[in-house]
Amino acid sequence: MARPNAEVEALLQEYADLIAITGGDAFKARAYEKAARAIGGHPADISRLDVDGLREIPNVGRSIAEKVAEYLRTGKVAAVEERRAEIPAGVRELITIPTLGPKKALRLYEDLNISSVDELAAAVEADALSDLKGFGEKTQENILHGIRLMRQADHRIPVHLALDTAEEIVAALSAVTGCKRCAYAGSLRRMRETIGDIDVLVAAARSAPFMDALVSLPSTAEVIAHGEKKTSIRTDKGVQVDLRVLPPASWGAGMQYFTGSKGHNIRTRTIAVHQGLKLSEYGLFDAESGESLASRTEEEVYERLGLPWIPPTLREDRGEIEAALRGDLPEVVTERDIRGDLHTHTDLTDGLAPLEAMVEAAAARGYAYYAVTDHAPDLYMQRMTDEKILAQRERLRNLDGTLRRMRLLHGTELNIGPGGEVDWPDGFLAGFDLCVASLHSHFDQDREAMTRRLVRACENPYVHVIGHPTTRLVGRRPGVDADWDEVFAACARTGTALEVNAQPDRLDLRDEDILRARRYGVKFAVNTDAHSVLHLDHLRYGVGTAQRGWLTVDDVINAWPLSRLRKFLCRGGRT
Repeated sequence: MARPNAEVEALLQEYADLIAITGGDAFKARAYEKAARAIGGHPADISRLDVDGLREIPNVGRSIAEKVAEYLRTGKVAAVEERRAEIPAGVRELITIPTLGPKKALRLYEDLNISSVDELAAAVEADALSDLKGFGEKTQENILHGIRLMRQADHRIPVHLALDTAEEIVAALSAVTGCKRCAYAGSLRRMRETIGDIDVLVAAARSAPFMDALVSLPSTAEVIAHGEKKTSIRTDKGVQVDLRVLPPASWGAGMQYFTGSKGHNIRTRTIAVHQGLKLSEYGLFDAESGESLASRTEEEVYERLGLPWIPPTLREDRGEIEAALRGDLPEVVTERDIRGDLHTHTDLTDGLAPLEAMVEAAAARGYAYYAVTDHAPDLYMQRMTDEKILAQRERLRNLDGTLRRMRLLHGTELNIGPGGEVDWPDGFLAGFDLCVASLHSHFDQDREAMTRRLVRACENPYVHVIGHPTTRLVGRRPGVDADWDEVFAACARTGTALEVNAQPDRLDLRDEDILRARRYGVKFAVNTDAHSVLHLDHLRYGVGTAQRGWLTVDDVINAWPLSRLRKFLCRGGRT
């Protein structure tokens, strides 16, 4: 995403929140939320657009376009500044708590004069909220959980933002004369969902040109350390980047060492010691003679230790060493293995692009098949009707096979109601090629009710995939409370796949849950849940999460040929 797009998206979302806090028109707040999403998902840099150009973006009317142009011209918007002035700074701080909405934040300030996160945490611990309507025990638990999430996330950034920064820096350093290799390592290479700092490695004979280049980048806001072996900077987005330059002959050992994880490296070093060897970032050496035995590639380092090369996403000391020694290391699914996307949206509901644009972008990715799954009518704000969905089906059938012979599947994303019911009667559902069913509300149900709700959805013969199963938002909202072992068993029993949602703020199921579900024999679908053309690129994060959950091609239904997928989607093919 172009940087101005992200800044304007955040500004418009803030304005929507400010409207909601001050009791403004709910439809106006919703309009600004839609515009924020549209601008965030717009493929072109909006700083190059005038008001008329901005108005061509879906959901951006004249008033919003003029405010965006004002921000791009002056760096601020008078209307936003006025709304900010109406809200005490303390309330704006409270809004940053993931599980606390704007209206509740204002009530806490007005009724109890709470104006900071620390004051709110203390108030909950002191049971000072118990007499406040709407702040029962469950709400208070959620508030404390939200505060913990926020504090944990203070020094960590989402994987997609870290990857954007890392790729920019790797590209810049790769262009420096003398660069033999350049790559990012650390938890980012392992595709963890959040990243503390970014580790970048360069293979070169001299380090100074690269250290100087890093501190001189336009995005460098602060130089933390500038040395011969290591340089650390902080970017203008607050991300710390650590650069190390290694001799080209040590590249493989350095990548293995700095990729981690700590637990994985302890295990590999222990194996080395037992073999009379010493393993470091410079190579694998004979402990007595000091002779270098392996260092140029990771593959040769692992091979000399008696192990196959282990994919970075598996290096978490979760049994990968034992599996490698047994010869049972999984051949994890890759982005190239994914043959199609089974959960996407268009502008018929809350997507930003028309059907034809989404289909064309999917075909350009080389997919063999592609599903369109717009929201069903029970998600009332999407205003879906039988007539609209059937008209879309006809358009989709006309497009089927016309672009690079890609086959199109007509689906829908159903809403799982409080009792596990879904939209539309069975007879109507039978007309879809596939149905994704997801939770979109009533997240506060107790464990027993939520489990029963999810199991009932799995048992519906027309539900093929449970979308973003836990509903969590990384660092902002916890997952729902359910007996997941019972849910996983129900999925395995009914042949219902679980989604690995690739949206970087979801990554749901997360890797730990995938590992648990896989033991039950559950199948999975790695989907983007794309609401714009740009979102199709998020597949890489879903695949990374799937790899961290040890998934193979056989585990992932949209890595299968269409013939096998169709058998799965037929009730007779679901076991």
